Order: sequence, then structure tokens, then C-alpha cells
Amino acid sequence: MLPSLRQLQYLKLLAEHGSFSRAAEAAYVTQPTLSAGIQELEKVLGAPVVDRARSGVILTAVGEEAVRRGGDILAQAEDLVQAAMSAGQPLSGRFRLGVIPTIAPFLLPRVLPILRQKFPKLRLFLREDMTQKLVVGLKSGALDAALIALPYDTTGLRTARVGDDELLAALPPDHPLGQGGPVSMASIDNDDLILLEDGHCFRDHALAACGLEPGKAGAEGNFAATSLHTLVQMIGSGLGVSLLPAMAVESGLAERASVTVRPLGRTGNEAAPSREIVVAWRAGSSRAVEGRLLAEALQI
Repeated sequence: MLPSLRQLQYLKLLAEHGSFSRAAEAAYVTQPTLSAGIQELEKVLGAPVVDRARSGVILTAVGEEAVRRGGDILAQAEDLVQAAMSAGQPLSGRFRLGVIPTIAPFLLPRVLPILRQKFPKLRLFLREDMTQKLVVGLKSGALDAALIALPYDTTGLRTARVGDDELLAALPPDHPLGQGGPVSMASIDNDDLILLEDGHCFRDHALAACGLEPGKAGAEGNFAATSLHTLVQMIGSGLGVSLLPAMAVESGLAERASVTVRPLGRTGNEAAPSREIVVAWRAGSSRAVEGRLLAEALQI
């Protein structure tokens, strides 16, 4: 006898919510129904999957393994359902798309009307979050695809290219480096760098463009911002210099704080520092065709 998808779903919700009552509410069933499903799962596996403590539900080692393996099974089952529903009609119905914060407010307002026009039956559900959390969502089946920036570890994922987003130097309006042409990264004092806080992949992209690595001397700077909007305000206030993605600058972000923007200097045939924007999805997902279609529609 094998566990049912419903039993695995109950266990997954129990792990996520930490209590039988909240898990039952999320599953749209009564608490006794969910408890009975967990008990049946324990009979099938021949071992307890949860310890019922006063402080809440604690998964046993068997329960944690069942959640890990069951998550893959549930994701594949949902892929099957979605593939059947969208057969012959890609990008129709529900599509859960993750987007990182350094892309969402600058690219989406321009491309969402295009997506509506090209795919009128598409019901897009958006989730904005850090790259690491979006990748977890892709691998667990909580997301169908995600709009992220490379370089980033994409093990277990497949990607389709959207385009390159150049990195630009951003300086206070009266900064000496803002009075000419391209800015050489060698001319920027590392101690003056303002970066996004840990967790933003754009932080690593900026450090790479500066020839620095996280944790090295001068890589941490004196300040860190929680968003590009805050970062621009800090630069405009004269607290330091930083880098901005071109798509943010083109959207008018730098104009709101009178920040001076300059291209980064390069020698010979060297390419301008940039990040690659891609649509990513879980390897083996049935949404691969839709991921590629989405990347094509979003090309920058």
C-alpha cells in the first residue's frame, strides 16, 4: 500500500503551518479529517511522522523525509494537471511567476500589458521575493517560473534568456567622478560603496563588477540599503556611491533623488558590466515550453 497524494498534502501543510488546526484550514477540511489522514499515512509508512507536543507539531525524522520526497511527488502531480489543462494552449490559466525586487518594479509595468495582449487567457499570479527563496519555490513546485538575474547557482533549474541589463555607476550630484564620461571602477574608493543588504543577488553582481568578493576588506562598505529606492536616496544624500541596473535608471529611478549616472569604463573589446535576466523553471517541469514563451515575450 502506498501513501496517497492527499495524505502527502496534509503532511506538507502540517509542516508549513505547525498545527493541525491551521493545516486543516489551509486544506479546507476539518481537523479530524486531517488528523485521520495523517494517522493513515503513519500506518502506511509504519512509523510516526509527527510528535504532538504542547508547543505545536514537530516532525519526526521519517516525517521530514516524507515531506522532502512528498514535495517532489506533489510538484510532479501538479505539473501533470497543469500540462493537461494547458495542452494546446500554452500560457493559459493559472501561472505562478516569481520576480526579484530589483526587476519587478522596473520591468513588469512595461511588459504586463504585452503579456495580457498576447495571452488573454493567462491568469498570472506574481510573487516578489529574494532569488534564494524563489529558487526554493521553484524546486518545491510552489512557483511555475521565476524572473531572476544571473550569475546565480541554477543547479536543478533550466533557464531561458530575456536579455542583458547593464550596470551603471551612480554618484551624488556633486561628486568629482560625475563630471566627465565613463567612470573607472578603479577610481571608486571601496569604502565609499553603498550596497544592497545581504540576500539581494544584485549585491553580488555589484561586488563582482567592482572586482570584490563578499567578506573581503572593503567589500562591506559603510552602509547597506534594503531596496534600490532606498539606495538611490542614500546616494542622493551624499552618503556614498554605488551601481544601478540600467532598467531601473531607464524607469526614472535616479531622477527622483538627483543622482548622477555614468557608464562604467572598460578597455578594448571588454563588455560593459551587466547582469543577465532569465526566466527559470524547475528541471523536468512541464512548464518548460511556457517558460521559453514567457522569456521571448519579455525580451529586453
